[in-house]
Amino acid sequence: MGGTMDSSAFEELFRTYFTPLMAFARKILVDEDDAREVVQKVFISLWEKRERVDLTSSLKPYLFTSVHNRSLNVIRDRKKFSEEEIPDMAGDWDVSAQIETMELEQKIREVIDSLPEKCRQIFELNRFDGLKYSEIASQLDISVKTVENQMSKALKILREKLAKYMMLLLWLVLNTLN
Repeated sequence: MGGTMDSSAFEELFRTYFTPLMAFARKILVDEDDAREVVQKVFISLWEKRERVDLTSSLKPYLFTSVHNRSLNVIRDRKKFSEEEIPDMAGDWDVSAQIETMELEQKIREVIDSLPEKCRQIFELNRFDGLKYSEIASQLDISVKTVENQMSKALKILREKLAKYMMLLLWLVLNTLN
């Protein structure tokens, strides 16, 4: 879609980004109403600037950065935090890292959802519910060997499909340790 933004392009952006931007704003502001107000204002501002919006470039970083900045302004305006805490929060909050983390979580979820049914079920019981292989085997009425095979199949698929994200994951982990 080239040229200036029309209402259908705007609607598409709104549908795509409203929910992720709400989640992002809630991480900063906590309060749902504050988050909704910030996200709505960002979209209103975008609509007002639609004549100057370049649709050939990605608007995602712009949207997330706008929500981030407006959220910090809300915090400053409402004095919910002491003055010393605001610069810290602004400094620690790396917008691009937050976007990357959300994208990574979404990608991992997509890959898990794409696993064959039995394979996915076993993987989730082990990794999300914390069940041991023997517990999964008795719950699903299958052998421990089958559980082992399905788990290694799941991990192999995850490794292959997420290989290019592994460096990013490592980078994110190392950065959160500092």
